Amino acid sequence: MGLKSSSSRPRLVVATLNPAKARELASLLGDIPFEVVGLSTIPGAALPPEGDDSYRANALAKARAAARLSAAVALADDSGLEVDALDGRPGVRSARHGGAGLSDADRCAALLAELKGVPPERRTCRFRCVIALAAPDGREEVVEGVAEGRIPDALRGTGGFGYDPLFFYPPLGRTFAELDPAVKNRVSHRGKALALAREVLKRWVS
Repeated sequence: MGLKSSSSRPRLVVATLNPAKARELASLLGDIPFEVVGLSTIPGAALPPEGDDSYRANALAKARAAARLSAAVALADDSGLEVDALDGRPGVRSARHGGAGLSDADRCAALLAELKGVPPERRTCRFRCVIALAAPDGREEVVEGVAEGRIPDALRGTGGFGYDPLFFYPPLGRTFAELDPAVKNRVSHRGKALALAREVLKRWVS
């Protein structure tokens, strides 16, 4: 089932069924030679469940599925928080850390509990975002963005989502949840990965 574009530009399908996330990614992609739409615009569309193997495998599986469903170029991302004191956990399981059905606040609380007593110098961490691009003609490319930080002793800030209140970004002296969204997007793992994805997309239509 293909997607007909309402403009002269080809469509880029964001492999998410969450319209808000699709809008956010479209905003972060900025000026690209595509009309960006969410996968939710396709009736009955579904995505494969995320596994525990790797960000790359999850992102590619979603991008391939979206490209196949839409007959258009597709973009998918997978990301996670890697805490050094926890041997890289929660990592690829970040969205499921602590169990099913938990809120963002619950997952943050669970992570803080795991780090109780860990000194500041051992609370280093990073956010990693992997973005996969897939086209109906078989072209694929994967890019990655990383932001290095530290886990504070308590939640800080009310912005963002997920683990943002627990991701202290030393260059700016604030957590991601304390940053203005435009500032966060310039320095975040997702912002960095999307900047690379934007260059790939421009190359694909040049």
